[in-house]
Amino acid sequence: MSRDDRTHEVSSESKRTEGTYKAQSERAARGAVSSPSAEPAPSADSKKGHGSRARTKMVAPPNDYLVPERDALLTPVLECRHLGIDFGGLKAVDDLNLMVGKTEIAGLIGPNGAGKTTVFNLLTKVYQPTRGTILLDGQDTAGMDTARVSREGIARTFQNIRLFDSLTVEDNVKIGLHNQVECGMWSGIFRLLRYWLSEKEFHDRALELLDVFNMADHAGDIAGSLPYGAQRRLEIVRALATGPKLLLLDEPAAGMNPVETEELMDNIVKIRDDFQIAVLLIEHDMDLVMGICEGIVVLNFGKVIAKGTPEEIQANPQVVEAYLGKQD
Repeated sequence: MSRDDRTHEVSSESKRTEGTYKAQSERAARGAVSSPSAEPAPSADSKKGHGSRARTKMVAPPNDYLVPERDALLTPVLECRHLGIDFGGLKAVDDLNLMVGKTEIAGLIGPNGAGKTTVFNLLTKVYQPTRGTILLDGQDTAGMDTARVSREGIARTFQNIRLFDSLTVEDNVKIGLHNQVECGMWSGIFRLLRYWLSEKEFHDRALELLDVFNMADHAGDIAGSLPYGAQRRLEIVRALATGPKLLLLDEPAAGMNPVETEELMDNIVKIRDDFQIAVLLIEHDMDLVMGICEGIVVLNFGKVIAKGTPEEIQANPQVVEAYLGKQD
């Protein structure tokens, strides 16, 4: 995230006031946006336990973007340069520049219709960009299709849950393991030894992934019979099964109650720590975004209007105006 952009968009002496940041609240309209309580930032080489939400120190590596201090010397997992797409005469996304560090939890927020899901569709090649460049772990993704991008390391979930409802929980996860298939066609047809070894490996791996979300006991359940929150978690597990470098979560807390959302926050941090991958999420629950995201990009009408840390975004009047309109 550009240091020049931050300097231009966020005053270095922005005043913090008390209160919880809620985009829909009238307090936010009056400027009462405050940073959530945070523990002191750990050192770059400190060890954090699962569920730890200590505020991360953000630094600017040589390319003048902001990433977590621990990722400063590593190739960023994602870099978008002047990314854009047009639908007819409409610029749905225009001149998007962002970077996600190797193990960063980043947020992409903005009002409804701002272009957030369109960005996810560009990153996963559901849409091909009209202009700009997408680098995944330093590799240009130009010309790749959705399957190739998945193999290279981007996995995602969707606003609307997309599971194979009639299959078991375990089988849904096994489908996500297709990137690691080592069983040839003939081994599968004739049920050769390689087939049975692969089946056991996939079974063990599926249960291991389900256990991350305490769902191993539901492996034999039909996916469509699960409660809503459990289906959300299963979709994340299936995405993790593809072995991603970058996990894209599109409104993961949608429809969850406060207890489920709190558990989700812990699980996202746990995923980052256990799998050592980056997470980029779209979310309207600002408690979740400000609680776990290290860097945040704000979109409005397809353009970036703010970049920075949660504290800087909370204090940015352009962000409040984008959500609530200009106040008299």
